[in-house]
Amino acid sequence: MIKRFFSLDASEIVNLNSRELLESIKSSEGRIVLSECIVAFQPPIYGLTNAEVAKAFGADLILLNIFDVDRPFIFNLGEGKDVVKRLKELVSRPIGVNLEPVDNSANMMEERLEISSGRTATRENLAKLDEYGFDFVCFTGNPSTGVSNNAILDAIRIAKSEFSGLIIAGKMHASGVDEPIVDIKSIEQFIEAGADIILVPSVGTVPGVTDEDIREVVRLAHKKDTLVMATIGTSQESASRETIREIALRNKINGVDIHHIGDAGIGGVALAENIYELGVTIRGTRHTIHQMAASIKR
Repeated sequence: MIKRFFSLDASEIVNLNSRELLESIKSSEGRIVLSECIVAFQPPIYGLTNAEVAKAFGADLILLNIFDVDRPFIFNLGEGKDVVKRLKELVSRPIGVNLEPVDNSANMMEERLEISSGRTATRENLAKLDEYGFDFVCFTGNPSTGVSNNAILDAIRIAKSEFSGLIIAGKMHASGVDEPIVDIKSIEQFIEAGADIILVPSVGTVPGVTDEDIREVVRLAHKKDTLVMATIGTSQESASRETIREIALRNKINGVDIHHIGDAGIGGVALAENIYELGVTIRGTRHTIHQMAASIKR
């Protein structure tokens, strides 16, 4: 029987397979923090990666954003195909990557932001993730990139044949596309296609998304033995501690399994104190300090 994630030593965490990782998250009962980190910006703390900062303030899972699989690079660590494995040695945490399922036929509300091909959710890019050492992939969209629910569904189906890690899928915000962000029909399709974790925006981050919307997703997903991650992806990762605390409590009440905090703080990572505040709110000081202080040598 797998232990709760925050009861695992670093040596156990880095050796989890995908099913064990999913079970350890599930058994933690809504007390997991995922911190998203941009790799293409100069980090706020000299000589460190954003992932190291996030881990130091209590992050359990690390999600790399704006990572180009054709040109693998992480600021303050270097470049090359082994850079993700090197990062994992530094933080002893599962590491994922955001690949964007861009829909060139989507009905856009704003001018599309073109991104490099190495950041998109193509079959060729997904086939590289196991070699790089990623533990999970996240199919969502950065602002204005034109990621749609239909394109996310296609990406999940491709990933099931190309990648052995966990699949997170859903929309944090519109990504420039004129369509519902929390769409039950699409979420049902994501689950049937094989998504392990459904992504939804936290209540209080996207206009019109209510507690009942999130509870409906949670009920559906949990019935299908699928987990749910609620996100702070609207630059509120740099809001006040009180805002983070309120969002975290709503997430907990609504039954989500993973609490995401985005990268729009300073230098491509959330404010460190807000990562800490999120952790303390959902699991208390004891577990949060354990995640901050436990040595990666254990």
